[in-house]
Amino acid sequence: MIILRDRKFIGAPFNSEQEIERVVAENSEYIFGPNSIYLPKKLIHSPEGFGTVPDGFVVDLANKQWFVIEAELSSHSVWGHIAPQISKQITAALRPSTHALLTELVVNLVKEDDTLQEMFSELGIEDIDIRQALTQIFQTKPIVGIPIDAVGPDLREWAQTLKTDVKLWIVRKLVEFDNPDNVLYEIPEEYKPVFDTTKKEEGDEFAYTTDDVTLVDLIQHGFLSTNDVLRFPYKPRHGDKTQFEAQLSTDGTLLVLGKEFSSPSYAAVYCIQTAGSKRRTINGWTAWRDKTGAPIFELREKLVKKLNSNHQ
Repeated sequence: MIILRDRKFIGAPFNSEQEIERVVAENSEYIFGPNSIYLPKKLIHSPEGFGTVPDGFVVDLANKQWFVIEAELSSHSVWGHIAPQISKQITAALRPSTHALLTELVVNLVKEDDTLQEMFSELGIEDIDIRQALTQIFQTKPIVGIPIDAVGPDLREWAQTLKTDVKLWIVRKLVEFDNPDNVLYEIPEEYKPVFDTTKKEEGDEFAYTTDDVTLVDLIQHGFLSTNDVLRFPYKPRHGDKTQFEAQLSTDGTLLVLGKEFSSPSYAAVYCIQTAGSKRRTINGWTAWRDKTGAPIFELREKLVKKLNSNHQ
């Protein structure tokens, strides 16, 4: 339940699979990450010519990976519906013709979208190199991305049997108690999946990942200190360079331009929008830098390595 003054929002089922598909498409960058590009449904074919239509595709430029997306409802049978459908999609996604189709879709989107052009530029990918960068990404095996309203044991067990990696995100629907037409949707915090076979080695399900580490953890383990100033140099594609500064509090909040933010990404988004960018997301862990100039994601990785070493 979510309470807003005297209003109560309670969990409710999605009306249809199309509803959760729409929510995922409209909010894809909040699920798959700030450097991701969502591509809508397209018919792709298996080697024997069987057609299949995933709910979408996502290209994650920063992590150089891509996803076949299947938004699902937990009420659907894993073995009778989800598993056979995704198996066909994986087979079709591996074909060069699928890679060529998706490459053209991305290239055409970038031509018409200043925000995407800024994203490529920020990652050091020049216009002339876009096709090459996409080719390298599509040469890797796709990850199966499943946004779903709940995750049961059958889905987890099936996902662990696949040779293809799987990530599951929970997307929830809430309606106002006495006004069910007033709807909220809950998206995963900081792009974190509830289940991820790409992160943990088999038999080490208790290993730490970077998703587990917060700014508070970095403070408690001595990688950062209270009142440290983090810096974020930013230059819009058509604008002047600005250096933003954020003061770190004991509870992990960042004070930026007189406002407090609970995560590096929220703070960074506020900064780039203040500078005139239309982007809705940015990875704050790669944007903010410590006093030595190192991105704070490097501190995150060092802590994960330390925690896992102590765990062994």
